[in-house]
Amino acid sequence: MKKLLFIGFIFFILYFTLPMKGASQDGGIDQEYQVIPDDAIRLRILANSDSEKDQALKRLVRDRVSEEVSGWVEYMTDIDEARSLIEKRIPIIDEMVQEVIEEEGFSYDYTVEYGENIEFPTKLYDSYVYPAGEYEAILITIGEGKGDNWWCVLFPPLCFLDFSNGTTVSAADSSEAEEMENEEEKEKETEVKFFLFEWLGLS
Repeated sequence: MKKLLFIGFIFFILYFTLPMKGASQDGGIDQEYQVIPDDAIRLRILANSDSEKDQALKRLVRDRVSEEVSGWVEYMTDIDEARSLIEKRIPIIDEMVQEVIEEEGFSYDYTVEYGENIEFPTKLYDSYVYPAGEYEAILITIGEGKGDNWWCVLFPPLCFLDFSNGTTVSAADSSEAEEMENEEEKEKETEVKFFLFEWLGLS
């Protein structure tokens, strides 16, 4: 009887847990912020410094540019179309950055560039690691560009998710973070198995 109950309980667990894992890996709630499509266009903004006023200026530039560009590509599904539109409108983005800087009373120099080889550091967000590398992006550098950066995904429109919240880590640290995550998952699975066997008196 206990064996039948054990088998039935295992099927019950598998039925309710496997679909949840599948959803997480194939587009569930967690997927919204842990996976960035290969065909994506990012926005990265470097502040002049980490001072409160420079970071505030960065956020104002972020709000103006991300809102505008997200509106341009909101209903687009083809990256080539989005890429062509953004390239043509870089001068408009340049003007927006200048306007925000001047409106806030700063005289910083700045650059606005668009390319496929914009460097991003490794970022640890929650338990997810976004690897360092060169990505297609708009890069806005304000002043000396030595302050904390902010970034999001413009296409497909994901700028409502702040990927830059988190900790910048080295490549070695990112590998360690992934290993820790895997170990935690294994420990959880082991605990569940021991609980089942103890509960059914099969240990």
